[in-house]
Order: sequence, then structure tokens, then C-alpha cells
Amino acid sequence: MNRRTTALTAAVALAASLALTGCSSSDDKPHLEVSGAFIPQPVMDMAGGFLTIKNDGDTADKLTSVTSPLSDDVTIHETKDQKMREVTSFDIPANGELKLERGGNHIMFMELKSKPKQGDKVSIELHFEKADPIKVDVPVEAPNHNPQQH
Repeated sequence: MNRRTTALTAAVALAASLALTGCSSSDDKPHLEVSGAFIPQPVMDMAGGFLTIKNDGDTADKLTSVTSPLSDDVTIHETKDQKMREVTSFDIPANGELKLERGGNHIMFMELKSKPKQGDKVSIELHFEKADPIKVDVPVEAPNHNPQQH
């Protein structure tokens, strides 16, 4: 019986320590929030996507991909020296933000399955290195929409 009690005590202690570890590690996750998302109404069979991801957490993260029913070919691009190129991820700093905006880094939707019109919404899902995916219904704006000019 003594051996059984010791094993039971050890099991309870292990379970308690795992539970405590689980609680503390959740505070180490990034705290991400998406705002200002929009897609200009496409005029060709491709479209750009723009948004801001704010991280209120003490842990940095990375945007690693974007998926959408609008296209099977959704990529993320950086713009440097007026040239764009596909990248595998974007950093989202701890207590900082990632801005995807016209003339800069952005989401690219290629070979659109349909052409959404101004006023429609497009569903996207953002995928991260650490945080859980975030689904966003992105409004389609006028082709020349640029919130930086307002």
C-alpha cells in the first residue's frame, strides 16, 4: 500500500505541475488582432490584400501563410526598391505590429475563382508560426481605395 500511495502522490504532483506549466505557457503566446483589412475590387484575375496585425503579447510571431476560397494560389509578398517578391513569412514583433499596405508588403491572390465586387466580403484565414489561425471576412473596396490617402 505504501508503494501505491507513493505512486499516486507522484502522479498527482506530476499532473499538477503539467497543469501549472500549461497555464503559464499560454501567457507566452502572441496576442494578435487584425484591423483595417480590405481588398481593392480586382480589375484582372488577381487581387491584393491589405491589413494590420497588432501583437499585444510579449512573444513575437510570424505570418506564415494565407488561405482563401477566393484562390488556391495565395502568397505573401514584400516590396523593396519598388520590386515585389514572394516571401515565406513576415515577422510580427512582440508588442508591435505588421502592416500590409499598398506600395508595401501585401497578400497576393492569383488566378481568382471569381471577381468580388465592391461591397462584397472575402473570407481569408491567416496562419502563424505560434498563434492559432485567424479567420477574417475582408471587405472589397473600390479599385483605387487607399486608406493612407484619407
